Amino acid sequence: MLVLSQSQPLRYVTFFYLYIMQGIPSGFALTAVTNYLTAEGLDARAIGVFGAIIGLPWGFKFVWGPLVDRYQNAAMGQRRPWVLAAQTMAFLASLSILFIADPVANLDALCWVFVLHGVFASLQDVSVDALAITLVPDVERGRVNAFMKGGMATGQAIGAAGLAYLIRDAGFHTAALVQSAVLLSFTVVTFLIRERPDDALWSLRRRSDRTVMAMLPQSFGQLLRKLGSALTAPTSLALFAAVAMVFISERLFQRVFFFDLIRNQGWSDTSVSVLSGTYGTLVAVGLALVGGWLSDRFGAHRMLIGVALTMGLLHVGFSLAASTWGNPAVATIALVVRQTLEPVFSIAALPVLMGLCRRGIEGAQFAVYMALSNQADILGIYGAGQLLAFLPAPAIGVLCGLLMLVATVIAGITLRRMLVSHNVAAADG
Repeated sequence: MLVLSQSQPLRYVTFFYLYIMQGIPSGFALTAVTNYLTAEGLDARAIGVFGAIIGLPWGFKFVWGPLVDRYQNAAMGQRRPWVLAAQTMAFLASLSILFIADPVANLDALCWVFVLHGVFASLQDVSVDALAITLVPDVERGRVNAFMKGGMATGQAIGAAGLAYLIRDAGFHTAALVQSAVLLSFTVVTFLIRERPDDALWSLRRRSDRTVMAMLPQSFGQLLRKLGSALTAPTSLALFAAVAMVFISERLFQRVFFFDLIRNQGWSDTSVSVLSGTYGTLVAVGLALVGGWLSDRFGAHRMLIGVALTMGLLHVGFSLAASTWGNPAVATIALVVRQTLEPVFSIAALPVLMGLCRRGIEGAQFAVYMALSNQADILGIYGAGQLLAFLPAPAIGVLCGLLMLVATVIAGITLRRMLVSHNVAAADG
């Protein structure tokens, strides 16, 4: 019997492949398809709007959080029914991509099909995150987040590099069909894994365990009041603002750099997608796993500050050296390094945000954090399309680096105040 609560290795493997499922459509839509559309002649603004719209479900996925927390009393498990339902619907939505005859000529239809998929993929994301917070012990959170980010990076590599290659070699519809087949296969695997030993493999009944039921919110009103209190706490607001600034800046620079390589440096869309999704991902997965161990060993707080500071300095320095971007070796190294930065930062940031989540509303609270992070992703993509009309890519890159350095200062001050407050409370106790 495959039971998550009883097996540490199974937790690592499960959260790894669950995030591969999320990464593949993300890499396909936001890298392979957008780079393909860039190469087909669409301008930066059109692609920016496309990316922003298909990312909207991720920015508003916080609406799923209260539902997932309010209804977690199924005999099949607290979170597993939501995960399975979301995976099944995401698979069906992926199949609907096959009805788009010409993605370039039917950009609006393509856009809304990706939005439909994103609705269910975002529900899966919220459900999986809630599952992790509920089942994973505190001492494992860094490593589990490492496997989650490693899975996301691997999935994005498959979606960006593998499916980009298929688009050019076998056609757009073949790439969409392969994506759908992979999603279906992983859904079957999820069906065989239980959360706890007493969970039913398949049942529509409700759980009768009163101990579990007593921990759940008794109404949406109670849940939303607790959620509002947790989100508006000064520490929560400051820490998340710092994390969001880093995510926005990183994604903004990614889109600007990709556009510059394809339009100004002569790179093909496939080359950018494949390179960022192969070598960069291999390094990212390796560093993510090491980063997860470091996060658990030395503390996510210290790692958060160190990685954010490093990212800010690298972005400023690389942008000031924009005259070297035309060198293929320099651009290649930059693509690989860029691919490693965001996963490593996430390994530090996500355990910190998980630590802010309160019992009983952890799914909803973390969903809000991740929804706003995804909104940051959307802002980065959309902002690139707007800013490139007025500013050169290197200037945008310097701005991104400076924002990361400001975020580092905010996070450092907030975490120090948290430490002082904790020490005072411990002394009083």
